[in-house]
Parts: sequence; C-alpha cells; structure tokens
Amino acid sequence: ITDSEEGLIVVDINTLSDGEPRNNFFERKTTWNENGVLNGASHLTIAGYNFYITTPKGVVVVNMDDPTKPKLLNVIPMKNPRATTVQFRYLFVTDDEGFKVVDVTHPAKPKIVDNAFVPLKDGHRIYVARTYAYVAAGSEGIVIIDVEKPEQPKVYMKYTADGQLNDARDIVIGTTNASLIGYVADGKNGLKVLQLTSPDSQPRFYGFSPEPVPELIATAPTNSPALALSKGLARDRAVDETGGQVAIFGRIGSRPFNLEEMQKLYLDEHGDPYFVTDEAKLDDMVRSEKR
Repeated sequence: ITDSEEGLIVVDINTLSDGEPRNNFFERKTTWNENGVLNGASHLTIAGYNFYITTPKGVVVVNMDDPTKPKLLNVIPMKNPRATTVQFRYLFVTDDEGFKVVDVTHPAKPKIVDNAFVPLKDGHRIYVARTYAYVAAGSEGIVIIDVEKPEQPKVYMKYTADGQLNDARDIVIGTTNASLIGYVADGKNGLKVLQLTSPDSQPRFYGFSPEPVPELIATAPTNSPALALSKGLARDRAVDETGGQVAIFGRIGSRPFNLEEMQKLYLDEHGDPYFVTDEAKLDDMVRSEKR
C-alpha cells in the first residue's frame, strides 16, 4: 500500500488463502520510508520483486525480494509522475509533461530514453497491451500510443467518443470472446466501456496486435467520480518479471524459466541487450567477432 505520509506499507494477505473466513483480518508487517524518499507516494507498479512508486519528485525503485526489508535501488527524476506500467525491459510513465519511457533492463540502473516522449496535457494511468499503450488522458480522452518500438513511441489515435470521454483517469484492457475491450474510469462521467476490436470493425483482428478501432458501447454512472479500476487476472502468464512462478497450468513436473535463464535469451555476456541500436557499439561488436 502506498501512503503519502508513511510511504510504503506492507500487509500480509496470506490469511485470505486458507479458506477460513473467520480469520480474514489484516496486520501491518512493515512500514518503510527511508529518509523520506517516499513522501507523497501515490501510484505503485509491481514487476516481480521490483516496485516502482511515484512521488512528486520522481519514480522510486525499490527491491522487495524480502517484503519485510525493502531496499532502495534508485530514484528516476520526473516532474510529478502520476502513473507507471512495465512491459519487459521498459517502464512507461506519465508525468506533468506527458508520456515517457525508461529502460529498466537493469532495475538498479534505470535510464530515461532520450526523445522517447509524447506530450500530453493531463496524462494519468497507463495500460500496455501488446504493441499499444492506452493512456487515460483526462480531457483528451484515451490516447493510444504505438509502442511496437518502445524507444520510438508515437501517437496512433486520440479517442474521445465525440466528446463523451472527457475526464479519463484510468483504463484497463481485457479480452471477451473475440473482442478486445477497454474499461475506462472517466472521472465525473462514471464508467465507460470501449470495444477496441471486433470481427465487424477490424477484419484483421486475429493478428498478434491488431490495430484498435475504438467504439463506445456502454456507460454506467457512478455516485462519485470514477478514478481507478482493478486489473483482471492475467490468466496466461506463468512467470513474473523477476522469474517468480505466479501460475500453474496443466504441466506436471515442469516450470518456467527463472530470471537467470530468461536473461540468457536477451542479454550478452556483458549484461547488455543483444539488439543494439548504437552504430558505434555495433561496429565494435563486429570487429570483435572478426578478431
């Protein structure tokens, strides 16, 4: 739990897993705010045992391998970041300036990607699905950003449903039958439901990452402003970003790769990604291979 004054609060929820409802009481296990680094803490993204916590001064990276002993890894300076999300080696962030990209291949040494930026007037929560990032962008509705090349993000579309989406605070993407659905917390307007793909609107919707064709299909007013949504179960995911197994399917006796095994697929012997865009570094690698 993030708290703007106390920082990070850790609560043991294992009591919910024993099937006994009479002991479903929570207890605080740890409260952590080393030297006030989490003053003003708000949004939290969990990627394995690495936590990314937004504060007015930046995104704080915390190692939670031992949940009772948080370890500060780094602080990524930002201008009042609002929300984050992680996909593979990249952290996507919204702050007062817009949408930004951070290389978190090595979480203790995050690097803001130069020029990987999309200006937004009022960016809030982000949801990344395949090669698109969906940003709840306040009065701009939903801004869909193409992140197929994460270090070169570009706006694919801004969607307001003819002005009906004008206070977007959060968005969650899910699949129902053959359609990709977006659920939007549209602030003062309540809950909105968007159909993003369908056999009718998108003939190529069977591809890996079909282009979204958003259509407002349902609304539901709320008694107070709709500010956040919970994420559905990630059913087809068996391992987290740090190699921890999080789901078991039908294979008895097998397991997913751990972190070290996964890193062998995308990091060289120096700990750098195999796919290099720096031409000078690429030339060095080629010369080294020739030698």
